[in-house]
Amino acid sequence: HLVESGGGVVQAGGSLRLSCVGSGRTFDDYAMGWFRQAPGKEREFVAAIAWNGAATFYADSVKGRFTISRDNTKSTPYLQMKEAKPEDTAVYYCAAQETGWYDTALEFRWWGQGTQVTVSS
Repeated sequence: HLVESGGGVVQAGGSLRLSCVGSGRTFDDYAMGWFRQAPGKEREFVAAIAWNGAATFYADSVKGRFTISRDNTKSTPYLQMKEAKPEDTAVYYCAAQETGWYDTALEFRWWGQGTQVTVSS
């Protein structure tokens, strides 16, 4: 239902922008989030955004470096990564909650297949 793009290899300190497009349905009215999973580690929350972009949330590890946004005219949420670090290397997943405002107690119902981000030192 969700398809990520924009992953690749970036040097430490560099930037990368991830995108996510809904397939088969629209997610304009839903909160969206980005997660990541590094090799040998559990999947972790990265950022989330309300349906209208009015509220955003970040993991402490990316706060100040990553920016989540969305363009509902294109039904696309983005994750702008800046000042990338080797520890940001992971598969990044886009996901959607069945609610307009991000709820930490509610599971993300729809997920993408992920896009690989590798930060070289």
